[in-house]
Amino acid sequence: MYITRCLLRLHENLFYATREIGRLYETGRYLHNYGLTYALGLATSAYFNRDAIPRYPEELPVLNDRQLYVTPARPLKVVFEINTFKYADNRYRVKMELGSRNTPSFGRAKELAVGSEFEFTVFSAEKWQPPRWIRLGKWMSKAAVEDVRTEEISEVRIGEFVAAVPINPLDLSPDCRLLAYDLISMPPVSLLDNAQLNGPHYRLTQGECVPAHLAYRFPESS
Repeated sequence: MYITRCLLRLHENLFYATREIGRLYETGRYLHNYGLTYALGLATSAYFNRDAIPRYPEELPVLNDRQLYVTPARPLKVVFEINTFKYADNRYRVKMELGSRNTPSFGRAKELAVGSEFEFTVFSAEKWQPPRWIRLGKWMSKAAVEDVRTEEISEVRIGEFVAAVPINPLDLSPDCRLLAYDLISMPPVSLLDNAQLNGPHYRLTQGECVPAHLAYRFPESS
């Protein structure tokens, strides 16, 4: 198993609505591993989606057969900017009707600003090289990705450890038990950081520990 630690640096403001407070749409400090997996080009979605509903349970688990997995990204240095947006109606004739969905026409977006930095980890059966540039978020913002360190790990240890990476709790091995953690509330699945666990894990050369057997897992009802 190869473990690649990556640095991500924003070259454009990044926006995704983690939380809505009235007309303020707030971007969180962490990057979810679902969106990051798509941004890295490891998973693809259909060009046309009539319902505009993500199909994570259908599109992400195919990576498990390739033994590919991306962790959420932890903030190293973040700066926020608040920008106002307004959608104009360019139609010559507007018929006033009750809207079928709650679509904001104006508001304020709290965005992660240019220069913000994050780190994430990719698990792969073979050596993996990240793309130099990716786009992510609602505005398809540009970000640079750098391979910081890659190492090959084979020994799986069992016991208590503190995870050196943020965790999507759905993706943990059934043999791994959570003991304590910091909850990062965000959709579609809240993340965990500074998690203390008991179960299978890898110990990296610099002493950090990461959970073993991470994979894209979804409840049967998804």
